[in-house]
Amino acid sequence: ALKLRAGDKHCLVARSKCYLKLGDTENSLKDAEASLQSDKTFSKGLYQKAETLYTMGDFEFALVFYHRGNRLRPELQKFRLGIEKSQEAILNCIGSPSSVKLENKADLCFISRQAEVQKANQKLPIKLPKECTRKRKTVRNPKIERQLLGELYADKAYLEKLLEDEDLMESSTKQGIKVADLVLSGISYLDTRSEFWQQQKPIYARVRERKLRQQRWIRDKKQKPAEVGRYIVKSMEDIDMLLSGDAPEESCKKAERVLKTIQGWSEDEVPNKNELIGNLYSCIGNAQLEMGRLEAALQSHKMDLECARQSNLPDAVSRALDNVGRVYARMGKFQQAVDTWEEKIPMAKSSLEKTWLFHEIGQCYLELNKAEAAQNYGRKSLQSADEEGDVEWQLHATVLVAQAQAKLKNYQSAIVNFEKALEKAKLTHDAAAQKAIIVALDYVSKSFIEELNGRRKETRVHSLK
Repeated sequence: ALKLRAGDKHCLVARSKCYLKLGDTENSLKDAEASLQSDKTFSKGLYQKAETLYTMGDFEFALVFYHRGNRLRPELQKFRLGIEKSQEAILNCIGSPSSVKLENKADLCFISRQAEVQKANQKLPIKLPKECTRKRKTVRNPKIERQLLGELYADKAYLEKLLEDEDLMESSTKQGIKVADLVLSGISYLDTRSEFWQQQKPIYARVRERKLRQQRWIRDKKQKPAEVGRYIVKSMEDIDMLLSGDAPEESCKKAERVLKTIQGWSEDEVPNKNELIGNLYSCIGNAQLEMGRLEAALQSHKMDLECARQSNLPDAVSRALDNVGRVYARMGKFQQAVDTWEEKIPMAKSSLEKTWLFHEIGQCYLELNKAEAAQNYGRKSLQSADEEGDVEWQLHATVLVAQAQAKLKNYQSAIVNFEKALEKAKLTHDAAAQKAIIVALDYVSKSFIEELNGRRKETRVHSLK
């Protein structure tokens, strides 16, 4: 795919994910960075770079990119989850600042004396003994390794035992791969993961966490804000995952359960309670739309819109209007869809969002047999697609303009635009689109010829008269 379209950011992110699954973090990071070359605000690229840095153990840099993504796309739960897990990993490595108490017991002259000593030492050449410069090979305690690997410790022990079988190590698989290489790669992988887990959550952090958990259990059984936050983030992630995994009914049920739970909490426990309730109504509405329950979906998205307006959240209002319009269009209520989406136009931020919005409004006008309005919105969509440089949306917008012109019986312009659309379809290798455009082009061409023939007949009759 990258040979056909070099530097395609979506392809680069997809390949980066594959590299990350293989444990090739270096190439994963290269592809993630390459996807951001042309567009620094590409949310998928930012998320992939953050995930790769997190896997590499660069938790601070990962946190930076999770924050960047969250500022650009605050509605995506994955960035919030990334921020939380990075902060947790950093605290596990260095400890919480609140646990450190600084005391001023000495005189300030101690600091100046220390500075003088340091200055004097800088003039002296320092030679380290050879023993200090030699790299030490750390031998991990089996007990610590067992804690880090958990259930996988038994697998590692099994692989290490296999290494003792010399005959087996010399043998090869049917594909010609040496068994020794497979075993060693397995052990190497487990070592790498245990090192990462040690960095992400060291043993002392695990011990501390266990003690704190016991203290909390003894003190009270109330949930802390951090635990509430983790529950909400995890729940939202599960809801999104179920919906994207073709399980809308399960997603809807989960969202309804979480909604009921959050409605029972106070504003002190959940400061952004109204925003979360709106978000959950949006998730329920999306699931209901997937199940074909259009009336229920419309009510859910209207509840989301009401929550967003009450809390004065412009991004949430924009999202809700988008979804309400989408449901109206699915119901065949095209005028209501147009009214809703036209209200959203001033809230559209990016050229890509405007491209989609203008195209959908134009399509509704086409369904309402208002070809002039459809043509105008098609041209607006094409202009925004040109600004974004998105070939696929240029194709959709050009087809919309051509369809509107055909309805207006402006056949010559329609033929020109269908031909342009055909070129775009060839660029994107969209065989289905090419076939549909050729059929439409053939129909419009025949209509144009019939119109010309009709005009000629009228001219002849007029001449004879």
